[in-house]
Amino acid sequence: MVKLNKIYTRTGDYGTTGLVDGSRRSKHDARMTAIGSIDEANSALGMGAVALAGTAHAGAIARIQNDLFDLGADLATPGQDFAPGPMTLRIVPAQTEWLEAAIDALNAGLEPLASFILPGGSEAAARVHLARATVRRAERDMVALAAVEPVNPAALAYVNRLSDYLFVLARAVNSAGLGDVLWVPGASREG
Repeated sequence: MVKLNKIYTRTGDYGTTGLVDGSRRSKHDARMTAIGSIDEANSALGMGAVALAGTAHAGAIARIQNDLFDLGADLATPGQDFAPGPMTLRIVPAQTEWLEAAIDALNAGLEPLASFILPGGSEAAARVHLARATVRRAERDMVALAAVEPVNPAALAYVNRLSDYLFVLARAVNSAGLGDVLWVPGASREG
């Protein structure tokens, strides 16, 4: 259980921060960049949660926000052992499998896409699209980290699937895709 009585510690005043294993990293380290991007994605998803409060999607968003905290803890635990333990949070394949089932359920009520769509439509869908784009950036930062040190493969799969889920959720929120704004290639080239 986490208990925070004091918010500031002053330990990061010189540009480093601590990880779960007690090591310290520069705040611009690739691992810290990935952790920060996951935090930003969770905050962006919080904007979507506000717009979807009281809807059938609210529970899923709350679950995903919790998973993103787990993902941050996973990233904050360096090493090559990705097995979860009593004191070690790791993303596990079941979390990605839940996203896949949720994608399939949402997608079942949508017409197939005939065009790319622009982020927008309703305010709620626009917020979900912003969260999706932020998750995609977090994924890129995690992949960059994985190029230099080990990252839990289940965590990489989870973040990739999450952006897919958010894309389909945005379509579902846009009146089951009827409110999607379609991309019209080259529409403004001709005066």
